[in-house]
Amino acid sequence: MQSKEFARRRRELMRMMGHGSIAIVPSARECIRNRDSHYPFRQDSDFHYLSGFPEPEAVLVLVPGRRQAEYILFCRERDPLMETWNGRRAGPDGATRDYAADDAFPIGDIDDILPGLLENRERVFYTMGNYPEFDKRVIGWVNGLRAQAKTGLHSPEEFVSLDHLLHDMRLYKSRPEQALMRQAASISVRAHQRAMRACRPGMNEAELEAEFLHEFRRHGGMPAYNPIVGGGANSCILHYVENNQPLGDGELVLIDAACEYQNYASDVTRTFPVNGRYTPEQRAVYELVLKAQLAAIDKMRTGNHWNQPHEEAVRVLTAGLVKLGLLKGTVSKLIKDEAYKKFYMHRTGHWLGLDVHDVGDYKVGDEWRELEPGMVMTAEPGIYIAAGTRGVHKRWWNIGVRIEDDVLITRKGPEVLSAALIKHPDEVEACMQRKAA
Repeated sequence: MQSKEFARRRRELMRMMGHGSIAIVPSARECIRNRDSHYPFRQDSDFHYLSGFPEPEAVLVLVPGRRQAEYILFCRERDPLMETWNGRRAGPDGATRDYAADDAFPIGDIDDILPGLLENRERVFYTMGNYPEFDKRVIGWVNGLRAQAKTGLHSPEEFVSLDHLLHDMRLYKSRPEQALMRQAASISVRAHQRAMRACRPGMNEAELEAEFLHEFRRHGGMPAYNPIVGGGANSCILHYVENNQPLGDGELVLIDAACEYQNYASDVTRTFPVNGRYTPEQRAVYELVLKAQLAAIDKMRTGNHWNQPHEEAVRVLTAGLVKLGLLKGTVSKLIKDEAYKKFYMHRTGHWLGLDVHDVGDYKVGDEWRELEPGMVMTAEPGIYIAAGTRGVHKRWWNIGVRIEDDVLITRKGPEVLSAALIKHPDEVEACMQRKAA
C-alpha cells in the first residue's frame, strides 16, 4: 500500500472531524502467549488504516488545521541493543521519513507533549474500551488541563467516538484495498485447491491444515483466522478448530480457512468428500447449499439492502429442506417460525476487510443498510445435520456443508473475489479423481 493512500484517508478523516478537534489512536499491544513468549504481533486495524506503521508502543495523533504538523506519531526510539534482540525499529526519524508523519516523538515523551496538543481543542475523537489502560491516560490528560482552567488553559469539552467516522470510511474499499483483497482471495483459492488435491481417507485434519499454512506463508500471507478443518461429525460444529481427528472414507470435510495479505482478510469455505465422491445424501445437501449461495450472491447488488441476500438464502434453503423431507409444512410458515434454524443457524454473510468480521453498521437507524459500490461481504449459507438430530433419518447424519465466497459490490453487479475456486460438485469430484489417478 503506497503512502499516498494512507495520506488520503487521514485527510478525509480530518475533513470530517473539522477544525477544533483532535484524534488519538493507539497501536495494538504485544500479547503474551505464555511466560516470556509472545503471539505474533498484528497491528490494530484502525491504527494501520490511518498510518501503515507496523510497530507496537505507538500512538497516532491527528490535529486538523495545526500549522506545525497535523499528523504526529509517537513511537519507540531506536535502540541498538533491543534491535539486536527483537528486530529493527523505525524510530521518530523513520516515522517521518518512511511513514510520512509530519512530526514524530519518542513514545516516552507523550505525557509531556500530548497535553499541549489537546489545548484549545474542542473535541477529542477517541475510541473508548479497546485499550482500558490507555483510556485512563487520555482521560487523565484532559482532566489535567481542566484542572488548570483558572490559569486560562482551554481544555476539550467533548469526547466523540472515533468509530462513527472511521468505521464508516473503512466500509468502502478503495481500489488499492480491493487489489489487496483480490490477492488475499487468490492465495486462499490456491490453498483450497492444494487441500483438495492432497486429501485422502486416513489423513488427519491437521495435515490438511498444514497445506493451507504452507500456501499462505509461501505467498507472503498468514491465516486470517483460526482455520476450521472439520471431517465427518466435526463438519457440523460451526467453529470447530481442534483440527486433530482422522478423516474417514465416505465422510465430508468442511474447510473454512483463508489468507490475510498485508492486513486484509479473505474468508473462504469449501466442503468436499474425503474419498472424492459425494454420497447421494451429501450431494443433495451440497447442491441445495450451492443453490442458496448463488441466489444470495445474485442479491448482492447496488441498491439492495444488506439483509436481502440472507432472506433469499433462507427462502431457497427452506424450500429445499421441505423437498428433501427434512422439514414439513409450508415454506412461508416455516420461515416465519424460523424452523430452518434447526439446520441453518447463522447468517449468510458479514462485512470483510481489515478484520474478518469487518467494521461498519448493518443498519442505518432502524433500516437495513443499502449496498453500495466498494463494500465487500461474504456469502456463506450452510446446512448442518448433526448425528441424533430428532426426526431425521440417520442416513443424513454428520452432513455439514458450508460454501463461502467473498463478494465485492460494484456498479456492474457482484464481483466474486474467490470465483476461481471450483464449487460445482461435478467439478470437485473431477478434480479429486484426477488427483487420485
